[in-house]
Formats: sequence, C-alpha cells, structure tokens
Amino acid sequence: MKITVVGASGLIGTRLSECLRRSGHEVTAASLSLGVDTVTGEGLEAAIAGTDIVVDVTNAASFGDSAALDFFKASTKNLLAAAAETGIAHYLALSVVGTPLLVESDYFRAKMVQENLIRASNRPYTILRSTQFYEFISGLIDIGAQGDVVRLPPALIRPVAAADVAAFLAELTVSAPLGGIVEIGGPEQFGVDEIARIYLTANEDERQVITDPSTSYFGVGLTEDALLPGTGARVASETLSEWLYQSMAD
Repeated sequence: MKITVVGASGLIGTRLSECLRRSGHEVTAASLSLGVDTVTGEGLEAAIAGTDIVVDVTNAASFGDSAALDFFKASTKNLLAAAAETGIAHYLALSVVGTPLLVESDYFRAKMVQENLIRASNRPYTILRSTQFYEFISGLIDIGAQGDVVRLPPALIRPVAAADVAAFLAELTVSAPLGGIVEIGGPEQFGVDEIARIYLTANEDERQVITDPSTSYFGVGLTEDALLPGTGARVASETLSEWLYQSMAD
C-alpha cells in the first residue's frame, strides 16, 4: 500500500512515517522542507501520484492571526483537489479536540474550516482529533508567562504523547475510512494550571503558576471541559510521568 504523509517532517509526521514503514508500507514523505508546498501546490502532484492514501498532518506556522486560516484553506483545497485527481481511497487529517467549541480563536476557526472542507469533498475520509501533546506543554506555559509568574486557567485537559497519536493515526490510515471524526486523549486528567506546575517542577523551573480563569487559550476563553475528548475516544497509554522521565533521559 502506498501512502503519502503530508507534513512528514513534523512532530507527528516523522513518527507516523516510521510506524507505517515498520509495518511494511511504502511511504512518500512530503513537506515544505522536502520541496512540497501545499499552499502553492509546488511538488504536490508528484508527491501524490500513484498513492492510495493521503494523510495530512501539516500545521500553520502562526496560531494567532488570519495566517492560519489562509494556510488551512489553501493547503486543504490543494490537497483535496490532488486527491480527487489521483482517486485516492482514503484521506486522513489530524485535528484538535475541542475545535467546534473554540472557533472564536483564529487558529481553531481555521481548523474548523479545514474539517468542513474535508467533509464536503465527497472523498472517503477520517479525521482524528487529538488533545494537546505532552511535547507542547511548554507552549501552554508560554501562553500565560509574565516574567517570574505564569497565569493559566484551571480548565481540564487530557494531554497525550505524540508517539501514541502517531501510532493510532497509523492504525486509522490502513483501516477503512470512517467518514467521520474519532478522538484520542491521554490516560490522565489535569488542570492546565496543574500540568504547568508539574512540568516546571520537573524541569527545575522556579516560576510560580497562578490559577487565572481569565487567561485565554490561543485567543479564546475556556470552559472547564472544552479541551476534553468525548465519550468513546481512544485512551492512550503513556502517562505524563513516563513521558517526563523519557524526555529527560533523552
């Protein structure tokens, strides 16, 4: 089976490509650094030619302005057009848990547009929504960083290891298209503020975390459960403490 992974040089893309190759599949790695620009279409036709499955794990370079919307609209339209031309059997994309509840944010509105374009394309598809990765906890902290303190909301989150997301995405890639959305989250639940304290302590960072419900999340206020996956979501296996231990060992 020939599979094109678009965004193959990123956090999920590298892991996904490795999983699929270990399972014996032929993988074409496509990314901007490899000469494939999904926004302009440069190199896209060659990357998808003859492929059976396309997996889109690209991401916008900017999270806080209209650049994200411009990226996902252009990129997704180009990918879907190329997929239709090739007649691919399965189109997959990685999205974010909570997207429909967070569309006041520029970034999540862009992700919603991406999902809607895929649903409207009449291609056989699967969308995987993931909770925040452990690997991006530092990015969560940056949201509320103010000098020696970090202000973050107590909204609940079930963070997940990127490796677990990639492994589940690999399963979905070689399965029949769902024609819908499936979710994945981590095995433990924390407050955003709580997970920041754990992460900072583990990294011997003495900044104080202040619980502040008014702190926005990429431009939008959070309700308590906006970032939690729904009933029936895949529960990943790697815990935060296991991931922290491994990341420090590396």
